[in-house]
Amino acid sequence: MSDLDTLDKPKSGAYKTLGAGIVLLVLVVIAGIWATIRFVDEQRERDILNWEVRLGIVAESRTASIDDWLRKQQQAIGTLANNASLQVYLTQLVIETSENGTAITDVPEAGYLINLLNNQAVISGFWQPEEPEIRANVTRPGRAGIALTDSTGRLLVSSGNMPPMNPNIRSAIAEAADGSPALIDMYEGIDGSPAMGFAWPVFAVQDDANGKKVIGFIIGIRPVESSLFPLLFQPGDTMKTAETYLVRREGNLVQYLSPLSDGTRALSRKLSAKENLAAAFAIDNPGDFAIASNYLGSKVLVTGRAIAGAPWFLVRTVFEDEALAETEDRLSTMLVIFTMLILGVAVTIIAVWRHGTSLRAAELAARHKETADTLQERSEFLKIVTDQQPTSIAVFDAEDKYTFANRVASDGVDISREEMIGKKVASVLGPTHAKEIIEMTSLVRGDYEPRSKITKLTEGEEVKVVRSDFIPLRSPRVESREVLTVFQDISDVVFERERREQVLRSLVSTLVGFVDRRDPFSANQSRRVAAVAVAIASEMKASEEVTQTVDIAGNLMNIGKVLVPPELLTKTKNLTKKEMEIIRNSIFASADLLEDVEFDLPVSATLRQIHENWDGSGQPRGLKGIEISEAARIIAVANAFVGMVSPRAYRSALSFSATVKQLLEDADIRFDRKTVSALINYLENRGGREEWQHFAQPPEDPEEEPDKK
Repeated sequence: MSDLDTLDKPKSGAYKTLGAGIVLLVLVVIAGIWATIRFVDEQRERDILNWEVRLGIVAESRTASIDDWLRKQQQAIGTLANNASLQVYLTQLVIETSENGTAITDVPEAGYLINLLNNQAVISGFWQPEEPEIRANVTRPGRAGIALTDSTGRLLVSSGNMPPMNPNIRSAIAEAADGSPALIDMYEGIDGSPAMGFAWPVFAVQDDANGKKVIGFIIGIRPVESSLFPLLFQPGDTMKTAETYLVRREGNLVQYLSPLSDGTRALSRKLSAKENLAAAFAIDNPGDFAIASNYLGSKVLVTGRAIAGAPWFLVRTVFEDEALAETEDRLSTMLVIFTMLILGVAVTIIAVWRHGTSLRAAELAARHKETADTLQERSEFLKIVTDQQPTSIAVFDAEDKYTFANRVASDGVDISREEMIGKKVASVLGPTHAKEIIEMTSLVRGDYEPRSKITKLTEGEEVKVVRSDFIPLRSPRVESREVLTVFQDISDVVFERERREQVLRSLVSTLVGFVDRRDPFSANQSRRVAAVAVAIASEMKASEEVTQTVDIAGNLMNIGKVLVPPELLTKTKNLTKKEMEIIRNSIFASADLLEDVEFDLPVSATLRQIHENWDGSGQPRGLKGIEISEAARIIAVANAFVGMVSPRAYRSALSFSATVKQLLEDADIRFDRKTVSALINYLENRGGREEWQHFAQPPEDPEEEPDKK
């Protein structure tokens, strides 16, 4: 054997070892790429499941709003159907017109029923204001209203602007003939706007409960564009392609009931109920989730819910491209990074094999030490920064255990910061405080949305107000769902605000008393206007901001009278037009005096609009309709009511009935009809007449008048 052969044998063995190592390395790379792809796919499925939860939450929220809306509309008609007075008068009207042949206009009960239907229509929303008159001999079709028919469906009386009878209404009447209320499903009205309603049987009052006789029907029709369709909008929705709409099945077709984002009007589109159609899936599988095609053929994530009380289905969709765009970008980046890491590891292994295991190990050890030192430095820096903060800062993991706490957080408990790490929040803060924290961290982990909460804590005789902020910390670790919490004591801020509000309320009371002493004949007027305005706002279910605004603005509306001569305020003869104008304009002086006062509410702006009229004929800007703020509309009606039922130096008080008549005559001219109706309802059904009957009494010392709630 030659020396050359001896050298070739070791080389051959080395090549075989190298070949086996290369094959093994290739297999490892392939396995790594396959595992990375699997991991990316699992991440995508997890994000799709998160979208199922998000869409489901929105669908449940919107479905609950629509169910509540339907219940309120049905309750408004059902309350009328069970009204004993309506049953008696309808029975008499049917007897007089059907059996005795009397004309409806000659039956006294007809007038009462029409007034009752008009009033209930305005209050419950089954009312559409009449359009401006057109000089043409054309009858406008009605769009909303409430009507009464006899048992055959013959129309007897109705509220103003009641739409004509049509097949949809008559079909519902036939369905309600068995004694149960029926839905008048959504249809396109004569003017093209969608409408719906209810047909409710009315029973004769003399029949017993075991054999009730249907003597007629009450029909309620209302448009849905401005009341129902806005409920489909989800507050805070930031997705550009997210959409919520209503559909129903019509044979093999799906009809879209509500307007669509591509501009399609309500009730204007029908599509074949194919399996891959998102709306068809929502109808056939309410509550499920899928990826399907919408009405434009685009791929969307979809879920649906059935609407109780109507044959409708709510569909919630979002374009797949938008919903998963961030996911796809993140996963694509992750796939590229993982692939590059795997290839980098492969190259590193080859380099280690070529340059020696020991040298590479030493280099890696040095790098590891350098990284560990850097991490330790950053950790110490983070502690220094957070320890200088005046707030309590902590981080909780998925099991609500401490993973971080700053110095302020540890100062409030009996254990050190090092001992807190790894302990559950309940064992550190106690079960009561821990329960609130766990509830909030669970909500944050559910949708990765930050949340805040303000809590009052009682420690002995001391009361503290604490603001808690909960912020999700996204981590590349799959099972990591940490939440950063910041607890801040805001007691001083809250108590100072409450003190300012109390001072403001005392100042308002003092100013009102001062003005009332200058004008004995309108003493307590501002207090009374404020009380009546608050009652109207409550009856209209106005927001808390509007209620507080009418309370303060009503109390301060007469502050401008300090600029009116006292002899003019106490004049017993009829006032001249100029004198009336001076007193009337004192309301603008009130607004000027309060212009620079910080109320956190539109008090001055409200006072400037009190003399604006609903038809645009008022002062100072000629605002019209809903251009006038809701608070100003309420105070205008309350001020007119109090002024008419209260005695003045130059006239006696009007009766409540005469005042109501005058307000109704001025409805839709000076005043908002809904506001007037709310006042009348409070007077007649909430004890308003008894509560405010003392308004007609002669003036007395404003400080001695008791509070009449």
